Amino acid sequence: MGFNSALYTVIANRIATSPERRITFAEYMDTVLYHPEHGYYSSQADKLGFKGGDFFTSVHLGNDFGELLAVQFLQMWEILGKPESFDLVEMGAGQGLLASHILNYYQQHHPEFLAVLKYLIIEKSPTLKQEQQQRLQNFSVQWCNLADIASNSITGCFFSNELVDAFPVHQFIFEAGELQEVYVTTHGEGDEGDKGGGFVEVTGELSTPRLAEYWDLVGIDLRQNNYPDGYRSEINLAALDWLSIVADRLRCGYVLTIDYGYPASRYYNPRRSQGTLQCYYQHRHHDNPYVNIGAQDITAHVDFTALERWGDRCGLDKVGFTQQGLFLMALGLGNRISALSEQEKSISQLLRRRESLHELLNPLGLGGFGVLVQSKGLTETEISQPLTGLIVPE
Repeated sequence: MGFNSALYTVIANRIATSPERRITFAEYMDTVLYHPEHGYYSSQADKLGFKGGDFFTSVHLGNDFGELLAVQFLQMWEILGKPESFDLVEMGAGQGLLASHILNYYQQHHPEFLAVLKYLIIEKSPTLKQEQQQRLQNFSVQWCNLADIASNSITGCFFSNELVDAFPVHQFIFEAGELQEVYVTTHGEGDEGDKGGGFVEVTGELSTPRLAEYWDLVGIDLRQNNYPDGYRSEINLAALDWLSIVADRLRCGYVLTIDYGYPASRYYNPRRSQGTLQCYYQHRHHDNPYVNIGAQDITAHVDFTALERWGDRCGLDKVGFTQQGLFLMALGLGNRISALSEQEKSISQLLRRRESLHELLNPLGLGGFGVLVQSKGLTETEISQPLTGLIVPE
């Protein structure tokens, strides 16, 4: 098993210098994933999505996912009246594969759009940023921080693929009918509950009133639902903070979020008693975030109700919500599958490509991901023009 002793020391020192010698699970998760030197997305960047790594995404199945997204972005530009400059802001660009698929598609098929396109990448990991710059060196791409973008300056689309699920989450648990937050501390003499990585969970009062206010946002009445003692789940406040900034930076255009998750009523069903937190290590998943420190991915499903309602408070209008499989079919994935036999030169290539395309549609996998589209600053005429990806295929 992987273990990063330097990262362990960083976290242990934070705990030792924190009030009550504990940190929230959100701070723990943020550190193990995003520490600039030892965090997972810096130290393990070379393995993301590839054989021997920990997971793969739609991007790793070939060019089709990116090219179909490119079709949707092109229509957004057309709906906005083909402005002389169109900003495409990718948040969390991984190894730069999606960007390369999108930009190559425009270079080959729509050079007139590429000429007005301003492609921006927001990336926290220094290692991933370096890989992106290497892969995209033949294209005009800019890197910046979300905070550095001026308010109401973006005309175009902010988009992300499997970004929000990796934001650090607060964990809570019901104990004797009361909402308690999960904290992380170090193992001391006589402590019970060491999870195997030298850290121990303890519970206490909520670290912020925002955790109690969250339930009003998503329309869940804790008193009406019969939550069992020991019920445990997550709240992603970082997603709300992120969406606030995105909404502020967008002047006119869209926000497109692709991820796995549920509406709040399903996410916080009393029968889903242990939440959605998952860890990924060498293409296997488990639920212990305290082992393989710095060497495993940690994710939690997205509460799409929270994104919709918080977006509404921030001035974002909901354009539509659908599943990735339906979204890609509406954009032409079915046509690509039908044309396979005419394109591939060998049976083995045909079968591999067919398998990849069907993987994008699998309702139990990538095809079941949620696609949320929100907008800001559109005229009534622009709003009336439906996005191709949200049209339900007949």
